[in-house]
Formats: sequence, structure tokens, C-alpha cells
Amino acid sequence: MASILSSVLLALSLLSSPFLSNANAHTKLGFTADLIHRDSPKSPFYDPTETSAQRLRNAVHRSVNRVVHFSGKDASVNSPQTEITSDGGEYLMNISLGTPPFPIMAIADTGSDLLWTQCKPCDDCYAQDDPLFDPKASSTYKEVSCTSKQCTALENQATCSTEDNKTCSYTLSYGDKSYTKGNVAADTLTLGSTDNRPVQLKNIIIGCGHNNAGTFSKKGSGIVGLGGGSVSLISQLGDSIDGKFSYCLVPLSSKNDTTSKINFGTNAVVSGNGVVSTPMITKSQATFYYLTLESVSVGSKNISYPLTSYSESGQGNIIGQGNIIIDSGTTLTLFPTAFYSELEDAVASSIDAERINDPQQVLSLCYSATAKLNVPVITMHFDGADLKLDSSNAFIQISDDLVCFAFRGDDQLAIYGNIAQMNFLVGYDTVSKTVSFKPADCAKM
Repeated sequence: MASILSSVLLALSLLSSPFLSNANAHTKLGFTADLIHRDSPKSPFYDPTETSAQRLRNAVHRSVNRVVHFSGKDASVNSPQTEITSDGGEYLMNISLGTPPFPIMAIADTGSDLLWTQCKPCDDCYAQDDPLFDPKASSTYKEVSCTSKQCTALENQATCSTEDNKTCSYTLSYGDKSYTKGNVAADTLTLGSTDNRPVQLKNIIIGCGHNNAGTFSKKGSGIVGLGGGSVSLISQLGDSIDGKFSYCLVPLSSKNDTTSKINFGTNAVVSGNGVVSTPMITKSQATFYYLTLESVSVGSKNISYPLTSYSESGQGNIIGQGNIIIDSGTTLTLFPTAFYSELEDAVASSIDAERINDPQQVLSLCYSATAKLNVPVITMHFDGADLKLDSSNAFIQISDDLVCFAFRGDDQLAIYGNIAQMNFLVGYDTVSKTVSFKPADCAKM
């Protein structure tokens, strides 16, 4: 999912402006919060009538549609169309805004920056199950002015009306033409912590949406942007967390109801045996975290990955590093079609079982769920970091009788998705500009 260095430098320069209170700016933080999968019983999106395979099938559909969230281009006419939700992302966080704290279940999204929620009065809003945040009920809510650094940090997303040039407004549009519009403000953000000691962060920049429309789900009530841009939560926390966060995603096939974890600051350090690190690549689109993938091995067969990088417009015309986005909100791993075809052929030739077609034609390499698959060892060769995937990182059961390869061809964007990241502790260091991986049993963390 980036111009990380410039974002961090900007965030650090704003620590006294006040993006954060002085206490936040000088106190080193280390805390861990729950990262709730949207299909878990703890999520408002949970549907108890669905089977685990149906939930995974829906996640696969959302993964295909998330390309629209990133690129702004319509999904391929040949790809299956399901509801494209602009509050896309597969994980949620319990947060609270204001004083007294107002609880919100927000999408945690490494593919966006601004933290926003629908606010009263809602001039034109989508239906939402949960109550709306009322800024007048918060004693710490402060709208920011057009001349403030917080407003200018939003760059082309910020506007100032000619009638009232004192209040900074924002407009945020998504690839599927959904949008949110409202006021830029600062307020206290409270994050739930796994040690039952909530972490209170003062003067966090938020978007208070008064005009929001599109394909947002009524079950969602906000987005926490964890991207690399200057107004993301990560950049706003700046040196209080030393630019570090990490997460450990529990496999969807896990039988126990264990919640994944997201760590910040001193809790987010990834170290010890088995850690590998790869450079985080700086690009003009600051939101996304770009990595360089050099090749993928299937057993002893090594397949070189194209160094073509995708521009923000979705055109694969930039040669060099940063040829894939890492994103926790995309289920599948998406590769350029030609490379994917070569990868699929190598995997298929290593498996002695009869192929079965996916009736929905989303995934192209599938087998019977009752077949004994001898899955080859698949290794991702990032720049300086080799990741050996488990069979659960490579194949997923999407129906009662179908198991499929969790990779797909897509010529708009290349994304390293969350199935491939599960049971790895994945650490982002936006200061040293590295992403680190360590094999882990995430259910026990």
C-alpha cells in the first residue's frame, strides 16, 4: 500500500502544531489492540447463517473489487461483480472519539489515510445502524482553520468555502464514485488495548462527515486510515510510536475464536530468529506501502517477477522498484496476468489431482475439497527477504467441495494480500522504511 519518508517528516514537523498534544509527542507509546476480522462473531458484519466457506467466498469477491478502491478504474467486465463497498478492508478496530468517549467500530485500512466517521447533523448521509457521532457532545472537539498545517497536510482533499474561510473542509472520493464530505477537526481518540488500559490520544485529526454517499455499508461507522500519508493515524502518532506498527493475522480457518492483534510503538518491534526485512519503497502516492518482489519459487522452479511497477492510474509503465503493494485489507494476492499464468502452471504441474472449475469463475486453479493435495513449497522472494508460505497461505476452501489457489491475475494492480500474510508477524517501520516478516502462530500472540 509510498512516500513514507516525506510523510513521516511532515508528521514529525507537525507534532508541535498540534497534531498531538505535547504529552503525546514526548511520551513513547507501546500498546496492542484487537484487530477484528469483519466475518468474526465480534463484527457487526457477521452473518451467523453463512458457512465459513461462504464467508471466505465473499471475502474473495471483496478482494477483486478492492482494486477499484485503489485504482479508480472499473473492475474488468469479465470479472464477477458483487457489491463494491467503499469501507473496504477486512479488519475492524474498536475506537472511541471525543470526550466523553463515543464508541465506534471502524474499518482498519492500510489502503487509506484519513480517519473519518459520519457526524451529526447529517445533511445527506447513507443509512447507518449505529448512532452518529455528535461533535457538539464532545468537549474536546475542535474544528481546524483553513490556514492551519493540519488543513494544508490534506493537500488536494482539503477545501475552503468562500462563505466561511475559517473552517477547513475535506472531500474524499473512492474509486467506485462513493465519497465523504465534511469538516476537518481535531479530537481525542481512544483506542481499546488488550491490557484493558485504553490509550487516549489527544488532538488527532479526523474527518467529520456531514455528506456521505455511495456503497458504504450501514453496518460500518468509520474508517481508521493506517496508510503512509501525512494524516494517517500512523503518521500522526509519529515519533511517539517511532513510526512502528505491526500485526499478526490469525488464519481464517482457525477453529477457535481468536482475534488478530495490531501493535504500535515499542510493542510493534519485530525481532528474533527467523525475521527477514525488505525495503519499503517511496512513491508519489504516499498512502500505499510498496515493496519489491523479485521472483516466486514453486519448489525448485524460480519464476522471475516483472519489475514493472503500477502507477496510481493503474498503468503498468514504470520500470523499477516498488512493483507490489502490501495490504491487510485485500484477501487475495493479485499479480500481473502473464506472470500469474506462469505461476499457476508451475503450481498445477506440481499437484497430482484433477482440476475442477470454479463455477463463479473468480479463481482459476481449484480442486476437490476431498482431494489430498501435495501442495508444493511456494516462496516469495522480496528484495532481501524470502518468505516460505504454508499451504494455508496458498490454498483456501471457498465452498464445501472446492479448494482454490489464493492468487489471481489482475493487470490493474499488484497486491500482496492478507491470506499470504497470515501466521506472519508483519512489522512496518516508516522511519527506517522497512517491512519485516517473522513466522508466528498468531492465535497464540
